[in-house]
Amino acid sequence: MEEDEEMEEMMLALAETSVTIKNIERELICPACKELFTHPLILPCQHSVCHKCVKELLFLNHEDSFTDVCSEASSPGSPRIRLLSPSVERIDRIDRLLRSSSKRNSLTPKFTTLPCPGCLHEIDLGERGVSGLFRNFTLETIVERYRQAARAATAIMCDLCKPPPQESTKSCMDCNASYCNECFKVHHPWGTVKAQHEYVGPTTNFRPKVLMCPEHEMEKVNMYCEICRRPVCHLCKLGGAHANHRVTTMSSAYKTLKEKLSKGIIYLISKESEVKKQISELEHLMKRTESNGDLAEENANNTFEKLFNVLEDRKSYVLNSIQSSKNSRLDKLQNQIEEYQGLLENNGLVGYAQEVLKETDQSCFVQTAKQLHDRIQKATESLKSFRPAVHSSFEEFKLDVAKEKELLNNISFSKAVDVPKINEKQSRIYNEALICWHQPDQILTADSYALEHRRHSKDEDVGWEEIDVLGTSKVVPDLEVNSTYSFRVRGFKDSVGSLYSKEVIFHTPPAPVFHFLFDDKCGYNKERLMLNNRRNSVESMAGFPLLLGAERIQVGCYMCLDYLIGDTGITKGRHFWAFLVEPSSYLVKVGVTSDTKLQEWLHNPRDISSPRYDQDSGHDSGSEDACDDVSQPFTLATIGMNKLFIPKASVSSDCENRFLPMPSRVGVCLDYEKGIVGFYDAQSMKCLYERKVDCSGVMYPAFAMMGGGKVQLEELISMKRLEYPDEM
Repeated sequence: MEEDEEMEEMMLALAETSVTIKNIERELICPACKELFTHPLILPCQHSVCHKCVKELLFLNHEDSFTDVCSEASSPGSPRIRLLSPSVERIDRIDRLLRSSSKRNSLTPKFTTLPCPGCLHEIDLGERGVSGLFRNFTLETIVERYRQAARAATAIMCDLCKPPPQESTKSCMDCNASYCNECFKVHHPWGTVKAQHEYVGPTTNFRPKVLMCPEHEMEKVNMYCEICRRPVCHLCKLGGAHANHRVTTMSSAYKTLKEKLSKGIIYLISKESEVKKQISELEHLMKRTESNGDLAEENANNTFEKLFNVLEDRKSYVLNSIQSSKNSRLDKLQNQIEEYQGLLENNGLVGYAQEVLKETDQSCFVQTAKQLHDRIQKATESLKSFRPAVHSSFEEFKLDVAKEKELLNNISFSKAVDVPKINEKQSRIYNEALICWHQPDQILTADSYALEHRRHSKDEDVGWEEIDVLGTSKVVPDLEVNSTYSFRVRGFKDSVGSLYSKEVIFHTPPAPVFHFLFDDKCGYNKERLMLNNRRNSVESMAGFPLLLGAERIQVGCYMCLDYLIGDTGITKGRHFWAFLVEPSSYLVKVGVTSDTKLQEWLHNPRDISSPRYDQDSGHDSGSEDACDDVSQPFTLATIGMNKLFIPKASVSSDCENRFLPMPSRVGVCLDYEKGIVGFYDAQSMKCLYERKVDCSGVMYPAFAMMGGGKVQLEELISMKRLEYPDEM
């Protein structure tokens, strides 16, 4: 009773508060088409969208698939046309096509996902698709009331009057018709069943009196699912999709939700003065933002004008220097030309000398000829060693503006976000890339980041793809194998972005990633090997068993290897996997082995081995280098003492130094059809060497250890096996 009284008080308080229907237009706009709702449907995320918009969103989200279905349904010779702008008729036609094809073929794909325009989340409509959505009749009624208020001057006419029709005074929700007073009395006479019909004010929005279940079309909804937050019928609860969900009665849900909604409305109304104050503060903030933005634009323009002036001054100085040097050189060359023209006959010096030779007076001739002879001698020497007075090159005037250009490109705001830096050691790239970064200076940290990547291609210009990130790492999926990718990142704080980080280049593996874990059953030696619970790390323990066995070891002999394989075999295709070897490991062998060779290892253990026996090749190690063409059913590379040993019997044997530094991450690539296994530096994806292998059976990733050591599978190699163990 107390709850009912409290409920009545809240309803009275709400009734006293007048709401103008014209002020709620914002709540009546469809987030997709930005128009008033028309037959709104309630999505699983509880947002409402027009029925027509839901179909359009569904179409646009699967446009390529729709086009494929339409192409398959059309004649073989008809051209495939890409649909650019979906229309209602086209969507309905495709919808009918998909329904008919799903009846003919159970393998026909169902397109039931779409992005909600309200929350931007991907929504799955379920098997029934659009047919399984409830119509929001409450919202539809409010929209109709808004439309009536907007067109108050336009009257709703009676549907049964003879011409000319009269203005209607009421509408019958059972007959779905509007009536004037006279027609209503005629068609709803007192004392008949029709007199009991529900009637309201004039309206054009008629809705069913009872809400029916979209899953079971003949059943009324009478319960409310608290998990899915939607009305359901008793069949949905008994054996449908809501069988194990928590449900309540419709009356209880109505009372609870109405009480919560009423309390929320009363609280908001009570805070009206506070809301108005906040609105006023926001309006003042808008004015300040606009004023400060204009001032910032003006300051930026002034700053760039100053830079332009500096550039103009330097431009004038450089051009004047070039012009001055050019004029000086031209003058010197012109003087040299005139000097050489004097050496021509009847010109200049030669002509003057010819005139002097005509002098018959010996004393006068000697007096003049001495000086003239010196000049002729100098001209002769100059002629023999011709060299221009100046050079024509202006290389010394070539401007080097690389640093200045970089400085100009790095022009940023004084309080901008620091440029992030990609951490190449923490980043990983396989079929998908894990890119990690950090900001060197933590004073101005970013609120969000934009990670960009692009694939290098010689044939086409591939643009950057951008991903918005809130943290400092991101997994980029669906990368192409044997490809080179560039990554860069920039930070944002209050919509102000930093400069891009330095581009980092990674190379994807030569083959798709092979996912597996260490096998803890086949050949696993529990005495000397220790697996972790996740089965993605193994450690060799050089403990007391090895120490006690050392008294049996003679000179030139060694203890046997402990073998371990992956839990998944390979029977075809190309596969790549990577792992880390502890730098302090004494001896680790990695590679592949066949199931037949594995049985031989496990059934014929060797505690003492001849120093001439090599477990890598299966024959005497002294003849290993001469046996390049022999293909064995296994191949193991030797790693130890922080080195990687390259045998001579490899396919690519051009390595001068057979002892390479051990990579931080080692990769193995098996080509089953070609019978080749390659060993890679998984950081740079550089192939260190390749060897032939006999892939006649099931091939397994193989590992062998002796002494202390540890092998750790890469997280992206073992991740999917850890998450989905039942699917492999």
